[in-house]
Amino acid sequence: MQPNNHPVSMPRRVLGNVLVFVGGIVLIGSAAAKFAHVPKVVNELGAMGFAGKRLLLIAVLELLSAVLFLVRPTRAAGLLLISAYLGGAVATHIQHGQSPAQPGFILSVLWFGAWLRHPEILWSLRHGMVDSRQLASREHEKHAPGLI
Repeated sequence: MQPNNHPVSMPRRVLGNVLVFVGGIVLIGSAAAKFAHVPKVVNELGAMGFAGKRLLLIAVLELLSAVLFLVRPTRAAGLLLISAYLGGAVATHIQHGQSPAQPGFILSVLWFGAWLRHPEILWSLRHGMVDSRQLASREHEKHAPGLI
C-alpha cells in the first residue's frame, strides 16, 4: 500500500502547522532552560541522575530533535528522535514515581500535529492493518474452506 497522496485541507494544514510549531518551540524552550542552568530544571533533573555532562547531553539531544522536527525535509527524522527522547522522559518519570503526563502530552501533541500536516506519516500502520486482515482471512479460509 502506498502512502496517501491526497491534498490536506487548509484548516487541517493550519492546525497541523500550529501544533508542530508550538511543540517544537516548547522543546527548544526546554532545551534552553537546560543550557541556561535554570535552578529548578537543574535540581529536578539532577535528582533523576542528569547532572553535569549528562544534563548537557540531554539539552543537545532535545535541541537537535526539535530543530530536525521543525525543518520540513527532516521532520520524519526529528519525529523519530523526539519519540525516542520523550519516550525516555516518560520512562524516567515513571521510574522516579512522577507522573509521565507532561512528556506524554507533548509527544501526543507533536504526533497529532505531524499527522494533521502529513497524514501519510502513519502509512506503515495502515499497511500493517491491511496485511493482518488479509492474513486472518487466509487463515480462516485454510481452516474452514468454502464458508466465506
